[in-house]
Amino acid sequence: MKQIAVVHLDDNNSEEIVTLLDQQVRVLHFGCGGDGERARAIIAEQDGKVDCIALDGLPATLYLGNSQRPHTVGATLPAAATKSPLVDGSGIRGGLERWAVILADRAQPGIFAEKRVLLAPGLNHSGLAQALVRHTTQVRYADPIIYFGLPDLPLVGSRNTLEQAAGPTLEQLKDAPFRRLHPAPGAPQHERSSDPFLWADVIAGDIGAVLRYAPDRLPRKTVVVECATPADLDALKERGVSIVVTLMPSLDPKSTLGRWPAPVVEAVLVALRRNEDMPLSEDTYLDLMADIVWSPYIQYLQPEEAGINKFAFVIHPLNVRFIHKNPLFRWTKYLPDDLVEWAAAYMPPMYLSRITGGKSPTTGQRIEGYLYTLGATPRQMMQHDASFSYNQINQVARMAERKGARILGLGAFTSVVGDAGITIAHESDIAITSGNSLTVAMTLEAAKQAVQLMGVKDLTKGKAMIVGATGSIASVCSRLIAQAIGNVVLVSIEPEKLLELKRTIQRETPGAEVTIATRAGDLIGDCDLVITATSAFGQRVIDIAKCKPGAVICDVARPPDINPAEAALRPDVLVIESGEVLIPGDIDFGYDIGLPPKTSYACLAETALLAMDGRFEDYTLGRNITMERVKEIYKLSLKHNFKLAGLRSLEDYVTEAELAKKRALAEQYRNDPELFARVRDEAVRKLVEIPVMAKGVKASGSFDKRWITVGVIVAGTTALLARLLTWRPRAK
Repeated sequence: MKQIAVVHLDDNNSEEIVTLLDQQVRVLHFGCGGDGERARAIIAEQDGKVDCIALDGLPATLYLGNSQRPHTVGATLPAAATKSPLVDGSGIRGGLERWAVILADRAQPGIFAEKRVLLAPGLNHSGLAQALVRHTTQVRYADPIIYFGLPDLPLVGSRNTLEQAAGPTLEQLKDAPFRRLHPAPGAPQHERSSDPFLWADVIAGDIGAVLRYAPDRLPRKTVVVECATPADLDALKERGVSIVVTLMPSLDPKSTLGRWPAPVVEAVLVALRRNEDMPLSEDTYLDLMADIVWSPYIQYLQPEEAGINKFAFVIHPLNVRFIHKNPLFRWTKYLPDDLVEWAAAYMPPMYLSRITGGKSPTTGQRIEGYLYTLGATPRQMMQHDASFSYNQINQVARMAERKGARILGLGAFTSVVGDAGITIAHESDIAITSGNSLTVAMTLEAAKQAVQLMGVKDLTKGKAMIVGATGSIASVCSRLIAQAIGNVVLVSIEPEKLLELKRTIQRETPGAEVTIATRAGDLIGDCDLVITATSAFGQRVIDIAKCKPGAVICDVARPPDINPAEAALRPDVLVIESGEVLIPGDIDFGYDIGLPPKTSYACLAETALLAMDGRFEDYTLGRNITMERVKEIYKLSLKHNFKLAGLRSLEDYVTEAELAKKRALAEQYRNDPELFARVRDEAVRKLVEIPVMAKGVKASGSFDKRWITVGVIVAGTTALLARLLTWRPRAK
């Protein structure tokens, strides 16, 4: 059996058997108490008796950034061994750290993405630092605080000053005692600033330094260390750490925990190398490491946080009234609406709430979400170049990744701006979905139920109209409805796309009767079902006065195409919103999204559903929603018990009494054509008196230029307020 000797900084001696590459190796541990002369004597004593000697915590060379310095004592120790090879971990540490970060990210995608990382320390962990900066730009070094007790000040430990500070730092540390370089767990002699540890999402480095200098509470932190013992894990768990990752391969066939530091792993590899004459070069080490089949140890320490799939969703104010209603911005109602709307568009994205409690009754999979908002209304998004919205949504994607979300849903107008999510998906590491596939599925389910509740026995013999038919949602609705009803009217301001859509439907559904038009006009009067999904502003999308008695209007658009004043003109017509969804579990959105408790918009529900099923992939993107995706997401909703949340009309659930009244009125109008003609004419007359609107916004031009100066001030103020809202003071 091969055997190695390990010289370490403690005082105790021990012996154990480890396994690597299916071979057992005897490990002899000798404590030198951090004394260089004792270490030298142990090396000389074991030289030639063992297959390799490892120096654990006694490095020959110190590395930080791109700088290096020989340690005054450590550099002299290798000369004490003339027969047995001697290693200090530097041959494999960097390579294994880089490879372990790759493997950890594969096992837990997004575990490091956009996280705030603190190297504790960065000394002799250049490989780890290089690997982590590929996942995030937010990296700091705790070395100045750990080794010199410097305060947490700007630029102290920053990556920007690393190259300037690395050389002087190593000059100071090259003569330092070994135990100062590798601190042991316990209370420090002098207090160190805890602020960098509280700032970080990921603390990476040495377990001894983390346990010695990090504060007693580290909730929701991820700790990445070279190695750790079960006792170390218990200590981290007690501090509230969420996830621990060990980077070195395990030498225990019964456990994946990396308990052994890099020098021990390196010594075992050297002892087991196929040819004893192989030089201990970079190529040899690469060859040795290639033979190891392992995964880094990743453990959730808090049971309540384990196994939770995370998602994010972005919303925005539908109109300026939503801004006024926010308690923090009520003062904006005293300013011109156009000015407020313009200024809000330049606000940075804001974190709103944490979504908790979602759980599949089928698989038991739990989900957690994060809600964000932009400041721009749909009108502002339409008035700006698409890149304006792309940049803000990309900021949200990075914020969501930092929270651990693996898929981002685009709510309301963010799902249709530009190319409907395609560019966002290309520019983001996080998966993206517009949520429109489930929106289509639930819209059709809601429309079917509504028509049935209004007394239509057989809709297959009726007629349906789709307004905005060439849009992403409406086009696939049109194709699916044509398969169910067979008589559809397609309305769009894009005649060329209408022609193409008509040909597609006739090819997919032979015998379907398809009428196309650029305006709904009088054609709406023959339709039992009207689905409207437009992006129109400042215009009346349909004339509700012309609807037939008892018609159903399903308003899919967000913001809505039909306003309450218009709907009130025809009390016999049922106006419903697109299908809202009940997410299973004890769901809590942590924020008023404008719906009853536990109720979600279908686009948000799709994002949650994909997270619940573990489908972290770009799902519904672009303007060509496939029927296959709609059918697939509908089946997934059945699998996880996502249900339609009843029928809502103008922000309230429709009661049976209201339905009965509408059915009765509709029947009365059908039986009395003269009465219906009078009701319709009166509705037409009143409709003229209602301002022409769509999306809850009056048609208007740009605001007076004299307000620009005031606008700049307001924009600056709102941006500052937004920063204050998202800033959290560092704990002392």
